[in-house]
Amino acid sequence: MNICVVGVGYVGLVTGACFAEFGLHVTCVDKDAERISALKAGKIPFYEPGLEELVQKNSREGRLTFTTDLGAGVGGSLVIFLAVGTPPRGDGSADLSAIEEVARGIAGAMDDYKVIVTKSTVPVGTGARIREIISRHQSGPVDFDVVANPEFLREGAAIEDFMRPNRVVIGASSPQAIAILKDLYRPLYLIETPVVVTDLTTAELIKYASNAFLATKITFINEIANLCEKVGADVHVVARAMGLDGRIGPKFLHPGPGFGGSCLPKDLRALTEVARKAGEPLDLIQTVSRLNEQQRVRMLEKVAAAVGEVRGKTLAVLGLSFKPNTDDIREAPALDLIRGLLERGARIRAFDPAAMANAARVLPEAEYCKDAYDAAAGADAVVLVTEWNQFRNLDLARLKAALRQPVFVDLRNVYEPRRMREQGFRYTGVGRG
Repeated sequence: MNICVVGVGYVGLVTGACFAEFGLHVTCVDKDAERISALKAGKIPFYEPGLEELVQKNSREGRLTFTTDLGAGVGGSLVIFLAVGTPPRGDGSADLSAIEEVARGIAGAMDDYKVIVTKSTVPVGTGARIREIISRHQSGPVDFDVVANPEFLREGAAIEDFMRPNRVVIGASSPQAIAILKDLYRPLYLIETPVVVTDLTTAELIKYASNAFLATKITFINEIANLCEKVGADVHVVARAMGLDGRIGPKFLHPGPGFGGSCLPKDLRALTEVARKAGEPLDLIQTVSRLNEQQRVRMLEKVAAAVGEVRGKTLAVLGLSFKPNTDDIREAPALDLIRGLLERGARIRAFDPAAMANAARVLPEAEYCKDAYDAAAGADAVVLVTEWNQFRNLDLARLKAALRQPVFVDLRNVYEPRRMREQGFRYTGVGRG
């Protein structure tokens, strides 16, 4: 089967490369000629472990091709995945202009039956909107179906999530389209991946509801961590005991500076706007968004309390991406923290294994260093913001020797407070009593 993936951003490129690995012939289309040229040369535009090798392998073996010609991609494919961006508008709603532009292009290129699949995270009603646009812009009546197949890819673990997902959601009303999508995902049947088949509207809502719940868990444990600091409890023990309850589970019960990235903040705003338009405001979700913003302010105050007067101090910030194993800095807590510290007169020396080039474009005022110890050289404190693996086992003696003052602010609770104090650090964690 031949498929086309429109959009070679994070979701589109992972989707295309992984389907090619399944043995399908995949044409990836994007209007960014420079990006397409780079991909033809085997270079990917962002950091994702294992993806460059997967792209190069499947390109070399002829299953994965790249083009700027939407007509060619559509004409030679049975299934077309839409994986273009849906950035937030000023009111928080998703901007569907790219989706609509592609739908018009597909309509003009169709000459036989197609299955149009939304991979992008889109609000309820988008599938119906796509159907209306394609029907209106066809040069002649050609049969097609629209399917919602939301992605659940974690940045830093996207290939594993695609190859071994915990579920595949297919939203469609056409038995033919459902059968075709099931056939695409047939390799996953060997590992007994659950497949949820539902209607288009329900499938569109599943992704938003999932992300909203994960954001709520993060915000909940941050609230508990803040309480733990007031009453002298240890949030790690609280979270562990909670997670042992099968109804709750341990994942996403890790306190810190709040959630960021390209998905959770954007999706919460979009879901809130969908609910507002439907006349059913989601008070809980709005509160989660507000509390997440407050948590970032709390972390700034935590750092300030640990170092004393911020003005004139040099602070080493470890981790810039919103999470480990990615270079994505969109809505990253580290960036808000750095901006706040710079406004208070601090000097920032930062290090991140992958995200420094991206960070330097938006925060040129910071200094970017070759490693954690270089960042700590002459600093008045270390602030650990993103829990990259290489920050989990730092040479504490070397780190302490590099610092002007042995202050360690651990916003991810990577280190044990007792051990850090035994090493001579003035240690501050999150919710550790």
